[in-house]
Amino acid sequence: MADAQFVTERGAAVAPTHKVLRNTYMLLSMTLLFSAAMAALAMAIDAPYMGFIPLLVAFALIFAISKMRNSVWGILLVFAFTGILGFSLGPVLNYYMATSAGTQTVITASALTGIIFLSLSGYTLISQKDFSYMSGFLMTGLWVVIGSMLLMFVGSFFGFYVSGLHLAISAAIVLLMSGFILYDTSRILHGGETNYIMATVALYLDIYNLFVSLLHILGAFGGDD
Repeated sequence: MADAQFVTERGAAVAPTHKVLRNTYMLLSMTLLFSAAMAALAMAIDAPYMGFIPLLVAFALIFAISKMRNSVWGILLVFAFTGILGFSLGPVLNYYMATSAGTQTVITASALTGIIFLSLSGYTLISQKDFSYMSGFLMTGLWVVIGSMLLMFVGSFFGFYVSGLHLAISAAIVLLMSGFILYDTSRILHGGETNYIMATVALYLDIYNLFVSLLHILGAFGGDD
């Protein structure tokens, strides 16, 4: 009787988690396709590089999404958020596509991004491991990367350039985003994140930053950076 009660309680606890996972991956798939379509549009019309403007808009949208995460407006804002980031990626892709190994670079970066995400997310779901212990390490790493980027920006403003720093930061972001994929998937699986809209935003950012960093690294090794 006690065993039956345990199974019932465990099933009741698992059901909402599975629903969040299902909704997250469904929304994530749609937003990735929408983001890719917006990137293709930007490439087709040869949109200019917009600098930090899309990032500033994206940060503002993240706060708006957080406020509206329990309503249909939250879903619409997620599409606006991923659409803007996708569109801003278009000029970057055009830059790489114009190089000698551009097509191969973009395809390889896309393939590696998909393989890394599916492997790490799949491992977390199959193993059922809790990666919440990585929180402190990941946040520390994130702040180190942000600080390095700011240092690089200030240095370039004053004409001071450290060779290889761009590449080192990109490599660090690849490792960091791989860790965040494990962490964010684990949070959904173990009930740490119960809102599929916010879970979608987290995983989308993991994938987006992973792809951009891989693109930069492959472009550099291809002699095009």
